[in-house]
Amino acid sequence: MDIERPLSANERIKAASNLLRGTIADGLTVAETGALADDDTQLTKFHGFYQQDDRDLRAERGKQRMEKAFSFMVRMRVPGGIVTPAQWLAIETLARERANGTIRLTTRETVQFHGILKGNLRPLMQGLDAVALDTIAACGDVNRNVIATVAPWQPHLQTAIATLARDLSAHLLPRTRAWHEIWLGEEKIAGGAVEDEPILGRTYLPRKFKIAIALPPYNDVDVFAHDLGLIAIVEQGEILGYNVVVGGGMGMTHGEPDTYPRIGDTIGFCKAADAIDVAEKIVTVQRDHGDRSNRKHARLKYTIDDMGLDRFVALVNDRLTVKLAPAKAFAFTSTGDRAGWAESPDGTSHMTVFIENGRIQGKAMAGLHAIAVLGTGRFIMTANQNLVLADIPPADRPRIESLLAEYGLDRPVSGLRRHAMACVALPTCGLALAESERYLPDLVTRLEDELDRFGLRDANITIRMTGCPNGCARPYVSEIGLVGRTPGIYNLYLGGAHEGVRLNKLYRRDLDGDAIVAALSPLFALYATHRASGEHFGDFAIRTDIVQATTAGLNFHDNLPAGVEG
Repeated sequence: MDIERPLSANERIKAASNLLRGTIADGLTVAETGALADDDTQLTKFHGFYQQDDRDLRAERGKQRMEKAFSFMVRMRVPGGIVTPAQWLAIETLARERANGTIRLTTRETVQFHGILKGNLRPLMQGLDAVALDTIAACGDVNRNVIATVAPWQPHLQTAIATLARDLSAHLLPRTRAWHEIWLGEEKIAGGAVEDEPILGRTYLPRKFKIAIALPPYNDVDVFAHDLGLIAIVEQGEILGYNVVVGGGMGMTHGEPDTYPRIGDTIGFCKAADAIDVAEKIVTVQRDHGDRSNRKHARLKYTIDDMGLDRFVALVNDRLTVKLAPAKAFAFTSTGDRAGWAESPDGTSHMTVFIENGRIQGKAMAGLHAIAVLGTGRFIMTANQNLVLADIPPADRPRIESLLAEYGLDRPVSGLRRHAMACVALPTCGLALAESERYLPDLVTRLEDELDRFGLRDANITIRMTGCPNGCARPYVSEIGLVGRTPGIYNLYLGGAHEGVRLNKLYRRDLDGDAIVAALSPLFALYATHRASGEHFGDFAIRTDIVQATTAGLNFHDNLPAGVEG
């Protein structure tokens, strides 16, 4: 007889929250502390923000018996990553007036504001609402921001997947009016009215849920790294439908082999008209069968591995009106963003602006402000933490080119730097074990010097760094992955596929910066002299037995090189 396991603390908090209200509104009025109540800090994630503190200041403030330097990180919901120039200007204003003066582009095609004091939370939310933006469900145990390939030079296809991203996000949003009541002052639901959550359920999902839409040959969204991936199948210039991928996810915990990253499984094909229904039914299967006892085991990837893929697919098909059909052929070529200018058949142009690790400040912010003031085109945030200035008419391109040059936004970068990503990590992320955003640029500079020695400066190699094993920068599908263990110390992973279809493998453990460079330099030398024509670095690492291929999440920790422990 099975013994029923107790629910996790978060399940209790959600159940008692009155559909995500908790005591957040009361906590905002308490001037004696910059923090919110512990239970409310779990609920605020559903409202799009996390409570944090400046960890650079923790020790000194502790010595002085002062409260931690509490602040908040707020994340926007921007399906498909698309905003207007006017919205961009509003975002910039809010960053300066209500946050720390910077804009952080994330791997989920959205903006994070950092360093927000408690008294600025409500004004920031209202400022976003004033330009038709919000933060609803940007965090928490819900479907998060839906991301989609950025390819405006294919306007018809781009419109189709961007529309699907918006429609999916709207369809899977929480129905509670808690966000509108707390942040906008909307009147509370009348006593006789009953709110419900017909898709997510009154205690929402067991854990976060992420959706990505890819448009081959571009896999800029890392579609296999998400709970649900939709891969557009194009025939005669139209999207016929989508291959459906389930069970991807990046997070794990050091020293706990029962946790692991996972590449999603392709389970079939659906017509474009059925994509939202397919997404809903996959979400509801996870809602009903996901682990609500152990949050480290609560993502969809573990639900699938526990029950088996065949049973999961059967459960989904049982709920669908139109069953899944066999998957169709497609091919990816890369995960990076297209560099420089691209043109559409209608004459409009699109410029990909490289934003190192997604952080916009200083001169870069001023330059983007000057471009946004022109009021032309759209701003599209990418899943690689860059920004595309899209739909620029021919008459406006010379002026924008001039501004890009004036503010240094068109500078050339190496193939490695262009394919680099980092999470925020220290000093604000409470989970960070090591630096990431503040450290990776300098490390890339050192690695560029090594690549230069072997004539590889322009080689397109993906490198990603995270300050902890939770995988926010998706390091486990990169050709070079660096995952923090302690300050200044990282695990080095190799062998991910350049096109994002394979996990990498642990190569060396507990390396500092010097050791990382020393480990990679001889591999760059081998790659320069022994690679096959067109062979990517990750594939080379597999072919030459530097690491063994990881064929499934369940064997991510298996077959490690001699002397390397998982």
